[in-house]
Amino acid sequence: MKLSIYFFILCVFGCTSSIRYSPDTQQLDRSRLPIPDVTISVPNLSSCTEADEKSIQINSMMPITILVHGCNGSAGRFRSLAQLYAFHGQQAICFNYDDRDSLIDIAESLAESIGELANVTNNQKISVLGHSMGGLISRKALEPEYEKSYVNSANNLELITVSAPFAGIAAANHCGIRSLHWLSLGVLPSLCWIVTGDNWFEITSSSSFIKHPAPLIPAVQRYLKVVTNEENTCRRTSGDGKCLESDDIFNLSEQYQEDIDRYQNVIGVQVDAGHIEIVGDEDIAPRKLLSILQENGMLSNTQPNRREALERLLADLY
Repeated sequence: MKLSIYFFILCVFGCTSSIRYSPDTQQLDRSRLPIPDVTISVPNLSSCTEADEKSIQINSMMPITILVHGCNGSAGRFRSLAQLYAFHGQQAICFNYDDRDSLIDIAESLAESIGELANVTNNQKISVLGHSMGGLISRKALEPEYEKSYVNSANNLELITVSAPFAGIAAANHCGIRSLHWLSLGVLPSLCWIVTGDNWFEITSSSSFIKHPAPLIPAVQRYLKVVTNEENTCRRTSGDGKCLESDDIFNLSEQYQEDIDRYQNVIGVQVDAGHIEIVGDEDIAPRKLLSILQENGMLSNTQPNRREALERLLADLY
């Protein structure tokens, strides 16, 4: 059991904590975005930078995407992805949260933020894209339990989840075995809480959060579920090509969940990609994710006369 707990700690902290990341307060290049007509301030929503200014300028008549980061993440980590949306003329903002809070509480906050945003966007399409833990939160926020947040608003929603462990985090499953709670004299739950905080039980396959997902609210018109086959992927290599850090965080069985996979409006896509590779980091451009989003009509296609400019932007961002 001690070995499994140690492995759990490594896996949970390994999901994003070692990504090389330099905080960037520089605002996005908005030259290809629609001219903003409103400045809003919505709790937990911000432009995707580390700037202290939390007000957001948007065009209320155009669709918008909310990016939801994973564990040990931040809005600033999605700045480059938001810039790629902007390059294609689409608005993207980020949802901020403390990843040690309960996933249920975070989902409620996200639902409230979506509802407030919808109230000022004339019911334009709002897409929610969540990566890893952010995918768990994003899907939960669109359950009927939180539908009160969308009353009189948001009748055109899209959900995109990427590399989300919908079947629970396998390495955390010891935390969900109640008999071990007693046998360890309460030490195991304490260790689990130290590692992940108030969501320590929710992320296990034993939790109701994982075992009993509800259907999505009717306002969700489409759901794109991106599953990553992360086997043998590498986040960082040495000069001689040796893998120094794996990018294999969640296996396929952790990402598939039969109730969710049976949703009527789900579009399932499986791709060979690392856990961080799929959304990009400072060295890897998220080319596979861009292609998937474009193939499914959730990101505008890159015009032929703009492809060279896109390559220059990718080289600059990544």
